[in-house]
Amino acid sequence: MTNSKVRTRFAPSPTGSLHVGSLRTALYAYALAKHEKGDFLLRIEDTDQKREVEGAREELEKILNLFGITWDEQYVQSERAKEGWYKKAADKLVTEGHAFYCQCEAKNAKVEGFSTVLRDPCRDKKLTKGAIKLRVPDNETVSYHDFVFRKEVTWKTDVVADTTLLKSDGLLPTYHLAVVVDDTDMKISHVLRGHDWLPSTPIHLLVYKYLGFDLPQIGHLTDILDPEGGKLSKRKGSTTCEGLLKEGYLLEAIRNFVLLLGWAPKDNREVYTTIEEIVESFSLEGLQKSNPKYNPDKLTWFNQQYIGKLSDEELTTRIVDFYNNKYPREVVEKLAPLVKSRLWKLTDFESIAGYIFEEKNPIKLTDNYDNHVTKAIASLEQLETWTVENLNTSLMKVVTDNGYKTGDFFMDLRGAIAGSKVTPPMNDTLVIMGRDETIKRLKKAL
Repeated sequence: MTNSKVRTRFAPSPTGSLHVGSLRTALYAYALAKHEKGDFLLRIEDTDQKREVEGAREELEKILNLFGITWDEQYVQSERAKEGWYKKAADKLVTEGHAFYCQCEAKNAKVEGFSTVLRDPCRDKKLTKGAIKLRVPDNETVSYHDFVFRKEVTWKTDVVADTTLLKSDGLLPTYHLAVVVDDTDMKISHVLRGHDWLPSTPIHLLVYKYLGFDLPQIGHLTDILDPEGGKLSKRKGSTTCEGLLKEGYLLEAIRNFVLLLGWAPKDNREVYTTIEEIVESFSLEGLQKSNPKYNPDKLTWFNQQYIGKLSDEELTTRIVDFYNNKYPREVVEKLAPLVKSRLWKLTDFESIAGYIFEEKNPIKLTDNYDNHVTKAIASLEQLETWTVENLNTSLMKVVTDNGYKTGDFFMDLRGAIAGSKVTPPMNDTLVIMGRDETIKRLKKAL
């Protein structure tokens, strides 16, 4: 590759939500380009229009921006197809004998299974219209050096099938032609892509060769495995960025977690708070050869680390935004410092502090429940100034005067007011709830 400037790309299809594996590809490509003061491109590969999901492109762009992955240039393949970029390349291949027209009826591989026929029956019919397929030679070898595997990867062409390059409409390319034409035209220096694309690489190598294009540097990233070691599946939990955000994970935690699924820094650093820190540290040497396992517990640990680093004001904003302003900001602001150390995910806020906004069914947690609650009501009704200090003094006097066990007494107050054993500091939350609401709930709890 003669291009001296590092230029990378992320080339998703708008067929659904962004998978964590795709986020990883985008993150690595972005970090590599920016570390080398190069360019990062976003290319929307929308030529398979039957699978395109309405709104997926806009959602994809929104998610990338959210994670700090911004692009210097953007391209859309369907628009480039209308300009004839792919047809011109396909026609050249036909003219020079490296491709042929085919009129075989396309099969549905999912329904009928993948074809085992490597040499297409139309290749020597000299047809003049139809889909255009690559004429794969026999008894040749193709190879390239993979910068992730750090070795030469080789195929015999005898195991490579004649493959469709341009669809029968004469306009839309398949991935195999488009990726070569686009990466060359856009001067991509480094191609990072998923390991699942490796079997198609010999096809691309031949297309590069026949079109006379320089080969970019190519690296296939490892497969992300589920905790049991199998292929990462949506059935094992959220594997899309959108799904994880809805589960209450912070974008910083998701990004940090994904970064380390197949890449390791020289200094074994674990926490990267900003995209700038990732760019500064990133290098191709850190890319791993072994398949990483997707560990949800590690993701949750990262999330707790990031929640703990937020200021009370920022945590308030995250909670209010996460619940779409369901809870008043001024109340969440008071609760933020009380719940911060207890939150693993933003969804925990509702289970930990939801009782403050909505009455829960009381539960009796000790045999002395009725006495505990009755004495607490009597003491609190005498309290004139409603502060944490006064509540502490008043309620501890109830414990001392009646010989109660402190833990049991406050356990029953939690059960009565929150319907739970676990809450933020009880007296702090009673101050937030206010005198009237607290006493009202205690009386109802009896």
